[in-house]
Amino acid sequence: MLALSPFQLADMTGESRGFSGKAPTVVCFIKEDCPTCREVMPVLAAMHDALSQHLEFLVVGQTVDGNLQLQQEYAPPFALLDDSALKVSFATDIETVPTLLVTGSNGATVAEQVGFVRDDWQRVVNELAAQHQTDAISIDWASLPEWRPGCGSLSVDPTHAERLLAEAENSPIRARRIDVGSLDDEFEFMFDQGFSDGLPVIPPTPERVVRMLAGTTRDAQEVIAIMPPNMGEVTVEKIAINCVMAGCKPEYLPVVIAAVEAVCTDDFNIHGVMATTMGASPVMVVNGPIRHRIGMNMGIGALGQGNRANATIGRALRLTVRNIGGAIPGGTERSTLSNPMKFTMCFAEWEERSCWEPLHVERGYQPDDSVVTIFAMTSGPVLTIDEGSLDGPALAGTLGQASRTILNDRAYSFTNTLMVVSPEHVDTFERGGGFSKAELRRRMQEVSAKTYRQLVADDQSGVGLKPAQAAQMSDEQLDRVVEKFKDDEDIYIVVAGSEAGKFTGSFHGWLTGSRGSIPVSQKIGT
Repeated sequence: MLALSPFQLADMTGESRGFSGKAPTVVCFIKEDCPTCREVMPVLAAMHDALSQHLEFLVVGQTVDGNLQLQQEYAPPFALLDDSALKVSFATDIETVPTLLVTGSNGATVAEQVGFVRDDWQRVVNELAAQHQTDAISIDWASLPEWRPGCGSLSVDPTHAERLLAEAENSPIRARRIDVGSLDDEFEFMFDQGFSDGLPVIPPTPERVVRMLAGTTRDAQEVIAIMPPNMGEVTVEKIAINCVMAGCKPEYLPVVIAAVEAVCTDDFNIHGVMATTMGASPVMVVNGPIRHRIGMNMGIGALGQGNRANATIGRALRLTVRNIGGAIPGGTERSTLSNPMKFTMCFAEWEERSCWEPLHVERGYQPDDSVVTIFAMTSGPVLTIDEGSLDGPALAGTLGQASRTILNDRAYSFTNTLMVVSPEHVDTFERGGGFSKAELRRRMQEVSAKTYRQLVADDQSGVGLKPAQAAQMSDEQLDRVVEKFKDDEDIYIVVAGSEAGKFTGSFHGWLTGSRGSIPVSQKIGT
């Protein structure tokens, strides 16, 4: 049975009345636009006349205007209490009106009627009359319908339910609330508070945060990670708040949670990524079934604007790093030039259009796992065009040549790259029996390789191996081959983009390995 907690509500004259739980009480929840509630108004009037001397009698209405209309039409002998805020209805878990509750002297519910079943209401009324030794209550039961369903309580209406949950004592929300003045512009307020990345953010009202939290089964207060540089405690609720500000849908929340888990690992080194003057930023690649479930873009324009999931998931991660971790430009974020990926960069791999196994399977996950992989990249995507190569070796050679200039033409063996291969280039790699990812990586390394002699700084460029160092090396050492990437595995390959266009995009990496950032994959939960 439903349980009532003590409450106080105002009647139409402004006088406060309520349920104490210390005396037998009849409480009925109604609303004016419910035909069944109107049907029981005469029944409630008769019950009040016969029983109000023996027990408390409270009728709770859910709208102010509705109470006024019922008062004018029925002139009931009882006061109509104002629960237009719906907090009592919500706390009592009222789903249907009318709901009639009878409590004993200890406050416990002893009888409950939801909607209207004539025989059941008559039984309750007769039992109350017998218990309190009153004359038979004058109700023309025969004129009433045998059964009539009730109407949905306003407290479970989606228009109100999220606000009520956010305001309830058992609300999942624990974050500090900030009051905005009635004359303040809430969007300007968010800018003034420093919560924004420079673009407008959506105010994270309690209702919106509760709605966002519905996107995950994880507890709102679960600590996901400790976020550098401020070592902020990242809870599911705090991630949800930043997801609201970024414009995410609730179904995106698990992706952002997984991304936060990934960037807060020692391997990824989010503090170093955000603090470096090179302007590195997280780049997110999503694999698995969730791509389709949340409508991510992996086709035409996958790396650009226009898709809500791609744009807001990446932005939510960036806002979380800013607002919880404290990585704010001019503070601990020290990018010399920065780059547009500081706003967002997230896309899905077009696994179905690839001739290779997808990124997450290559990294040890099952094909039906949903996974996000995070890379620390300094720039991109940089376009490489090749409309002439007819097979894998030739196209791989073009990509290898283009990779020489990543960071600098003489910057060798300390960075990585994320290659985004378009479908038409995939077709070229597939032609003639196929060209594997391993073969692509090896070919790129061979084509881009230089000798130490070629990396010595000279009159054309002061970048590279210092002449004084080169002077200490033998001819054999100077003629030793140096590959662009320390390991073949530092070339990461995914497929995305339109069916039309023989292009491959490359993201240029930051420092790789333990002295920089190592890409991290994280399985996406629920």
